[in-house]
Amino acid sequence: MTAVAGPNELLKGRVAVITGAGRGIGRGVAECFVAQGARVVINDLEADAAAEALAACQAAAGAGVALAHAGSVADADYAAELMKATIETFGKIDILVNNAGLSRDAMLHNMSSESWRQVIDVNLGGTYNCCHAAAPYLRDVAKAELAERGEVAYHRKVINYSSTAAINGNIGQCNYAAAKMGNIGLTRALAREWAPFRINVNAVAPGFTETRMTQPKEDGDGKLGIPRAQRAAFIARLPFGRPASPADVANVVLFFASPLSDWVTGQEINVSGGHQIP
Repeated sequence: MTAVAGPNELLKGRVAVITGAGRGIGRGVAECFVAQGARVVINDLEADAAAEALAACQAAAGAGVALAHAGSVADADYAAELMKATIETFGKIDILVNNAGLSRDAMLHNMSSESWRQVIDVNLGGTYNCCHAAAPYLRDVAKAELAERGEVAYHRKVINYSSTAAINGNIGQCNYAAAKMGNIGLTRALAREWAPFRINVNAVAPGFTETRMTQPKEDGDGKLGIPRAQRAAFIARLPFGRPASPADVANVVLFFASPLSDWVTGQEINVSGGHQIP
């Protein structure tokens, strides 16, 4: 049985790759992980956002705890570069958090093929690309440990992202819902494939969370966010009366990343404060 670490040491000595970690939930996960003793690689499409998250992690936990790496996980070659950079900097990969995602909302009859492909490529394709690129450093390393000593050194972890938009269905998000439900299928299948190597593969399904994607559209550039009235009506239906914070989701990701979940795999947790639980 794995011994449970003390407070603020759940991830002591672990190295985590977190995609889409420059802002929002991903940044919350990065800050949570370094607070628990991990070293993290912060991926984001925007270099400035990744640098800001890097600075926040270093301010909280010291120099050398994090690496910023900018690029799109929809590009398989980039995903391979991301994993290689992690190995060159920290020497291993213990945890992969496939947080990167985007939305391009429209009713299906108005949705362009470009919007469909872009959302699928990032939200689902990016998860595949990163799992595939990380396999030599997760699966193959664990397989070698099993061959050499009959057991792995410790459980390694993959955390993917679904969404309540996939579980419940959201009007105007056929592309996003399809991609996020695809991640559930990928999670369940990969959990079975990698179980012999003691690699836990699980998923979180966040509900309404305070990020750029859920800000009042009137407060931004008009491209991201939700119209203020629609946003207020949605929040009014939440059982807890407020949206989740990135930290609320990060805490559940921490559970899946830590030894506390060593006997849990192939599962998804609805992190929505009880909203529309099926």
